[in-house]
Amino acid sequence: MVGSIDFKFFAPRNQKASLLGSFFDWQEMPMKKNEDGYFYIQINLADGIYQYKFRVQSQSPNFSPDQWLDVIDPYATDVDEQQKVGLVQIKNGKKIVDSYSWQYDNIPLPNNDELVIYEMHVADFTGGEVDSEKRGKYLDAIEKLDYLQELGINAVELMPVNEYPGDYSWGYKVRHFFATESSYGSTADLKRLIDECHSRGIRVFMDGIYNHTDEECPLMLIDRNYWYYEYMHYPEDPDNYWGPEFNYDNYDEKLDVKPAWQYVGDVVRFWVQEYHIDGIRFDAVRQLANFEFLHWLAQQAKKNTVKKPFYNIAEHIPDTSEVTAPEGPLDACWHESFHYFIIPHVCGEKFELDHLKQVLDPRQQGYKTATNVINYLSTHDRERLFRELGDRGIFHEAAFTRAKLAAVLLMTAVGIPMLWMGEEFGEHKRKSEKVTQPKKIAWPLLEKPENRDLFDYYKKLIALRKHNSALQSDNIEFFHEDAQAKLLSYVRWDNQGSQVVVVVNFADHNFTNYQISNFPKAENWQDWLTNTPVKLSEDGLVTDIQPYTAKIFIAR
Repeated sequence: MVGSIDFKFFAPRNQKASLLGSFFDWQEMPMKKNEDGYFYIQINLADGIYQYKFRVQSQSPNFSPDQWLDVIDPYATDVDEQQKVGLVQIKNGKKIVDSYSWQYDNIPLPNNDELVIYEMHVADFTGGEVDSEKRGKYLDAIEKLDYLQELGINAVELMPVNEYPGDYSWGYKVRHFFATESSYGSTADLKRLIDECHSRGIRVFMDGIYNHTDEECPLMLIDRNYWYYEYMHYPEDPDNYWGPEFNYDNYDEKLDVKPAWQYVGDVVRFWVQEYHIDGIRFDAVRQLANFEFLHWLAQQAKKNTVKKPFYNIAEHIPDTSEVTAPEGPLDACWHESFHYFIIPHVCGEKFELDHLKQVLDPRQQGYKTATNVINYLSTHDRERLFRELGDRGIFHEAAFTRAKLAAVLLMTAVGIPMLWMGEEFGEHKRKSEKVTQPKKIAWPLLEKPENRDLFDYYKKLIALRKHNSALQSDNIEFFHEDAQAKLLSYVRWDNQGSQVVVVVNFADHNFTNYQISNFPKAENWQDWLTNTPVKLSEDGLVTDIQPYTAKIFIAR
């Protein structure tokens, strides 16, 4: 079938442009410029896949005035970086991204307060040093989804999957915002991964990089200072400059448009509509520093979804409640202070009750609800817990004991828990010093009894959190504090009568017949780990508790 296909791109300050493509043997076809700032051409194409690019007189200061450059379409949904071209697919006379047919859009997905998130880097999630296959693709990740479902994960946060330079990277310097990373597989493969997640009740969040781009992003080549700040946005903070920064303050009075708003808004709407994502983690929000734009962008994401929950998450380091709803633009913030204070307590370096209580109850930091914070022990940017422990000389059984303590705090604190891939079975590799250096997680660790035991412990904790609504609530009370003994006890509850008590020993010695007064009242209490009933005395609970462990009690 032959269709009349539009090619256009927005470049209001550029003088001339042309289209070149495999469809006409790369002959240059001049494009017409309209008053709306778009260059435009319409050609007849039969169904098929074609290569194409634009040739434009650049307005970027990096080049001579009106120098002709070949650029990839900033809206290309598939690219060939080696050939420096975009790819367009025509089917039934119309442009399409691919022919994937969604299968599981009707599956109910968990609400935000029910989430347990798993941060994943597609390239490093599968395969490994002893794997004869390269792996690290979308389809390989699908093979591990049953594992994640068994663990209890119900949300996956994908590190950037936009097309980036080269075949391995963390992806935080995006070059092509509408295209997916080709080294991971095809666009249809990514859709299948998302669809297969949905079939298992697992939501999928995308890492959105909207503060900066790669230096060779097509917008940089077309007209740098139209979309970007001319100079570094925050020259006083050069360590947190990662590339040319979008200028969300720039307003084109003639066309009544904010160029960066328009482009990134189109990006977000495209990903929500085309890939059916369920949330976005906004990278480098502190550096982006434009709450008005973020509020607008978050609304664009939510407007374009079908009727299902959506989650807009900020990476703002240091974390701040100002970025979260109801006053802030986004739903949640990565809770960096949780990591910052929990790790030294688990490692035995300090015991500061005020700091502990602040991160276990983020309302003390100004957050309004549990869904305002994403708690974590480690992320791609932070060393894994077992590395933190090992750096302090804590190994073997002691390390696994501390890891279980940390897991309890993660799963019972107010907030949404997030795991960095492999954390659930004791992955201990040091974080990548270079984002071009592969760091496959070590799946063979699961064959070791102590690592499998940690996995099972996480699995049981996640089930507790997902099935006990007290741990999804905003409610927490610290009813027993013993600074000298380094013990802390708190209760979580909901309005339907569910209660969970956590008793934590941060000391390096055992307590026998330790009395916990003011223990919450309930008809029956049960030890969560041993599944045995617990009787209270008139003075509360008397229990034994080992060093660096936590005990959980559930009201029955």
